[in-house]
Amino acid sequence: MKKLLLTACVAATALSAVRADDVALLTLKVGKDKTPKQVAIEFYEGDAPQTVENFKKLARKKFYNGQAFHRVFPDTLVQTGDPLSKGKDRAKVGTGGPGYTLPPEIHHKHTKGAIAAGRLPDKINPGRLSNGSQFLICLAPMPSYDGQYTVFGNVIWGLDTLNAISELPVDTNDNPVQRVEIKSIKVMPREKLPAQPVPGPPPAPAKKRWYQIF
Repeated sequence: MKKLLLTACVAATALSAVRADDVALLTLKVGKDKTPKQVAIEFYEGDAPQTVENFKKLARKKFYNGQAFHRVFPDTLVQTGDPLSKGKDRAKVGTGGPGYTLPPEIHHKHTKGAIAAGRLPDKINPGRLSNGSQFLICLAPMPSYDGQYTVFGNVIWGLDTLNAISELPVDTNDNPVQRVEIKSIKVMPREKLPAQPVPGPPPAPAKKRWYQIF
């Protein structure tokens, strides 16, 4: 009996380790470019378990498929995860979600490559609850946001792709004029993650813009 319990505990520990080391591969389509772009991310599962589990659940349900990056700032950040971005009407894009919020799990800093859950401002969201699906990716350190948002992951590779996206021309709401669409987000064990593609030439620098995330 003790042997069976020990075996079960070992198996459970191994399974937990595999799940804790899950990563995700984002495949993106930029405008009319037929060559897909990819970004690989890892999770801070130990420090943001509910946020990570929610992200993986939505990814597996293909919730993010067809959504667009709806806000970008050159070499600073990109934001996506709003289901309203699937439609053609941009007026309300940035306000949508899956219909629920998540408790704050605020531990990590907003370093370069950090992935943070979006949320409403403190004035109307003093509990700092996270939006159920929107997330932003820092393209540079953003210490002014440390302690305010749930950082639940980090970019493994693909920052060059995200930087290029951040340089795209935008409308008055900082939404890229050229559609940048999520084709898929696949969650997988780290050992199954493909090798990083060879990066292309860097984009020309763009003029910095004033920005407000949420």
